[in-house]
Amino acid sequence: MPSLVKFKFYSNSIEANRDKQILANHGLESFIANEQTIQSDWLLSQALGGIQLQVFDNEKEKAEEILKNFLDNERVELEVEHTIAEPEFKYVCPECGSNHLYRDENPGGLFGISLLFLGFPLKTPSHLYHCYYCGNEFNA
Repeated sequence: MPSLVKFKFYSNSIEANRDKQILANHGLESFIANEQTIQSDWLLSQALGGIQLQVFDNEKEKAEEILKNFLDNERVELEVEHTIAEPEFKYVCPECGSNHLYRDENPGGLFGISLLFLGFPLKTPSHLYHCYYCGNEFNA
């Protein structure tokens, strides 16, 4: 009779449940140990060895192969329109010509300096844009 073995360790339950679902989609049964305990008291994580995904010992190699294949092909493309009717910005992507863009919202150096010296942040708009359609980044 096969027994459960510790297969993989996680620091959060989202990744553990994702991998459990991937294995279930391929017909493998798996179990998550310590999830509830660590979610109620995360300080116990190191003492318990993290959140554990367990599989039956006779299916361990198959589970490793399934998760390896998934992680190798994990890139997920957004299904978006090439052009949109009312674009927020007047620019188009130089790579694909799409007007479906978003602007980088990471605060620059002025943000932190103004917060330090003035007590309130000054945010300057970024000139870095990202294309939803092809993933290209460009300055405008």
